[in-house]
Amino acid sequence: MQLYTAPRAPNPRRVTMFMAEKGITGIALVPVDLNAQEHKAQAFRVKSPLATVPALELDDGRILTETRAICTWLEGRYPEPNLMGQDFEERAFIEMADRRVEWYLFARIGHCIRNTHPGLAVLEQPQFPDYGQSEGLKMREAARWLDDTLAQQPYVAGERFTIADITAFCALEFARGLMKFVPGAEDMPHLQAWRDRVAERPCARAV
Repeated sequence: MQLYTAPRAPNPRRVTMFMAEKGITGIALVPVDLNAQEHKAQAFRVKSPLATVPALELDDGRILTETRAICTWLEGRYPEPNLMGQDFEERAFIEMADRRVEWYLFARIGHCIRNTHPGLAVLEQPQFPDYGQSEGLKMREAARWLDDTLAQQPYVAGERFTIADITAFCALEFARGLMKFVPGAEDMPHLQAWRDRVAERPCARAV
């Protein structure tokens, strides 16, 4: 198997962090240079028709794209430690938390950066700065919701570390690097404390 990834891109990092938390080895990492537009080359589009990373090529030649779909496959193949729920009820609540983070925090960070950062202009043409700035404000609304959530529980989905924490951590690290967003500097102490705890996990340092 091999995983097509891209250095510094947040979605591939979600998968590699998921793999590291589970201790998965034996999957080759194949870098794709986004700035050089390698993801848009026909050879890669055969594997990922929408020109996105990550993409997981299975041993039988089939290709899985979309971060959560890849993680679902990995969870089934490598069930321990469990990161997506032990039973139907826990799976539903973890997915709810993960989707909230993905749509209201992670996606808005991506929209903001892709439309306002000059370094992303090669990937996002045309850029819409007003839209990007608006998404930056909305992202902070979601961050405050998450700060309130983490004031009441240790992890994003409840009492234990799950895929929702990985999604949130990768979102915040992307924002920290390209938006200079630091929760503690914007009166979100619980989110900052959670981020700092997760940053100490081996899976966060491995990718």
